[in-house]
Amino acid sequence: MSENKIPYKIYLEESEMPKSWYNLRADMKNKPAPLLNPGTLQPMTAEELSGVFCQELVKQELDNDTPFFEIPAEIRDFYKMYRPSPLVRAYCLEEKLQTPAKIYYKFEGNNTSGSHKLNSAIAQAYYAKNQGLKGVTTETGAGQWGTALSMACSYLGLDCKVYMVKCSYEQKPFRREVMKVYGADVTPSPSDTTNVGRKILEEFPGTGGSLGCAISEAVEVATSTEGYRYVLGSVLNQVLLHQSVIGLETKTAMDKYGIKPDVIIGCAGGGSNLGGLISPFMGEKLRGEADYRIIAVEPASCPSFTRGEYRYDFCDTGMVCPLAKMYTLGSSFIPSADHAGGLRFHGMSSVLSQLYADGLMEAVSVKQTDVFKAAEEFARVEGILPAPESSHAILAAVNEALKCKETGEEKTILFGLTGTGYFDLVAYEKFHMGEMVNTIPTDEDIRKSLDRLPKV
Repeated sequence: MSENKIPYKIYLEESEMPKSWYNLRADMKNKPAPLLNPGTLQPMTAEELSGVFCQELVKQELDNDTPFFEIPAEIRDFYKMYRPSPLVRAYCLEEKLQTPAKIYYKFEGNNTSGSHKLNSAIAQAYYAKNQGLKGVTTETGAGQWGTALSMACSYLGLDCKVYMVKCSYEQKPFRREVMKVYGADVTPSPSDTTNVGRKILEEFPGTGGSLGCAISEAVEVATSTEGYRYVLGSVLNQVLLHQSVIGLETKTAMDKYGIKPDVIIGCAGGGSNLGGLISPFMGEKLRGEADYRIIAVEPASCPSFTRGEYRYDFCDTGMVCPLAKMYTLGSSFIPSADHAGGLRFHGMSSVLSQLYADGLMEAVSVKQTDVFKAAEEFARVEGILPAPESSHAILAAVNEALKCKETGEEKTILFGLTGTGYFDLVAYEKFHMGEMVNTIPTDEDIRKSLDRLPKV
């Protein structure tokens, strides 16, 4: 199809929506390393994990070989409320940049939670409900995941207990209020309501918290409360599996119009949106059917890929979770209280970590003030106020487009716009007032945390 017939927004028909999630691990020659029991240093068994996670989610977490998992009809019906999401040609941004590059973005902000997180939240809540559980616990950084899970739990009649990173709890009061609208119990983390929270507060008095801290508290409550399980919004294999709906829709839309991306870009905190977006494209790359340049973009304040080490580490600051082999800054690393709250995890998905270690994708880190400058430029020409997390991908996409302007190359760039930034206006205000700073950890800061990694 000729380029002038490609619409501004590409929507799939309801009948074209994915009926199965794609398990990228099935096509990986080098599988991600298994989760380890921190006591025995042996791979975690399904029985051990079922004390923390729902039984069906444990099966999905441990399955490295099944390429497709059917999406239950109830979840597909829920998806229809906001899916398929649009694939947008950024004509206005291209014009603004005067680049020969073609820029596309997959927009995941068209739902009440405001982000892609709902794709996995409804799946995890569905399996908890089917298991007959009373409720679930979780952590949230910027609040997108907590909002999504509280919405899913409300829809299915489950209790939802959310531990929200304290600096985000204070900076983003409206996000926490949306969670409460959906009936969630929201606690700033670290808190004095759990043993691990009290321990963290004793070691790091006055801390703004981290995702690692909040995970520890949520896991403690889940494992000590009858009828509850823990659910996680990123990092885990099961979450990347559910988020593959993003990439599957994107690829179907692009194939429909004969579009092939040269560069695929996503922001990276724990890996859920990036892993979901790239999944079918990386599958083709792994099978030798096509090639793509894939770029993970992380904040310079929490640079797991670009400055971390590929080691076994705890997924949480309290060291109560299994050990995962991943690119990590160390579970005791607490990032600065910047506003890209969803990207403040000390580690990275084991799937993405293995792909990065194998040289199948790249990673860059960027400064916060540059991110907000790109976000504002995007908002002015594309009409969407982007979330700070998504804006990391916007910045990288703009930089790639400007390189094309210099070289005259007509590359096709695809990036994930994971959500909206309407609850992040405090951050935008600080940027406008010149109060935003770029906090970058020193080598000594990172080394202190890495020196505490478990000896595996």
